[in-house]
Amino acid sequence: MTFLVEYKWFILIGLEVLAWTSTFFLFYARYRLQSKFWFKVGMVLFAITGVIPQVLMGIINFIIKRELDIFTLVIILLILYGATIGKKQVKKLDVWAQKNFQRKNAGNIDKFS
Repeated sequence: MTFLVEYKWFILIGLEVLAWTSTFFLFYARYRLQSKFWFKVGMVLFAITGVIPQVLMGIINFIIKRELDIFTLVIILLILYGATIGKKQVKKLDVWAQKNFQRKNAGNIDKFS
């Protein structure tokens, strides 16, 4: 547990990078690969790297520190962001990904026809 508390910021940043990478992979699997299997794999990756470990880290940090410190507040803000503004931004990103990946697919289909 001391490792987690000592390196919590690095772990949080790494998890955020992995969560956003998983999000982009979800869009790629959905629109470019058009694969339900890889989309589900992306969902699992997102769950493993996204909200679940961040919430657990916030809880562990709060239990060990016994106070509401800046790290726990950042976790709370990330969760609030994801539940509010983040949903709208992901929807915009979804529309962008759909347009861009489908345009590439249409170009590839025309090229082989």
